[in-house]
Amino acid sequence: MTLPNKLTLLRIALVPFCLAFLLIDKIPHNYLGALIIFIGASVTDMVDGKIARKHSVVTTLGKFLDPLADKLLVCSVLICFVSLRVAPSVAVVIIVFREFAVSGLRTIAAQSGTVLAANKWGKMKTLIQMVFIMAIMLALEIADIGLFTSVNTVLMWCRLALWVAAAVTIVSAVSYFAENIGSLKL
Repeated sequence: MTLPNKLTLLRIALVPFCLAFLLIDKIPHNYLGALIIFIGASVTDMVDGKIARKHSVVTTLGKFLDPLADKLLVCSVLICFVSLRVAPSVAVVIIVFREFAVSGLRTIAAQSGTVLAANKWGKMKTLIQMVFIMAIMLALEIADIGLFTSVNTVLMWCRLALWVAAAVTIVSAVSYFAENIGSLKL
């Protein structure tokens, strides 16, 4: 197994630990722990692709696992945010729906032998989602230790950040489908 694929599997393996830290408030500084794990997982996302391209070890397994790992990481954390009441559920549904829709398009295209790569909007969407998730985790930790005088202000900014992420997600989906609709061969 290639190093990039091992890094992708590591990212998948980190998801339950990230979720545990997010959801178990009896763990001291649980949001900080979740943030550290999420950052580590996000770094593997950047590194695995660079290594695969640089050393020409791009594999079919990697093409499948890498986007799956991203979706597992981001969507599961966003769903936890809904559970924690820091994320608007509609914004999270928009983001998760886009991931399923694009995966479906990729699956249909793959059946005809076409591999659909991520476009600039998809890459921007992923970056914005990951940065906002990290910012929200940091804000939750800071609020948890009492450095913010108003938790409601923190929650307002968290929700606004996720609406921005949802808007970019919509633009990304429209762009991706517009570029690749011909791959469907309707």
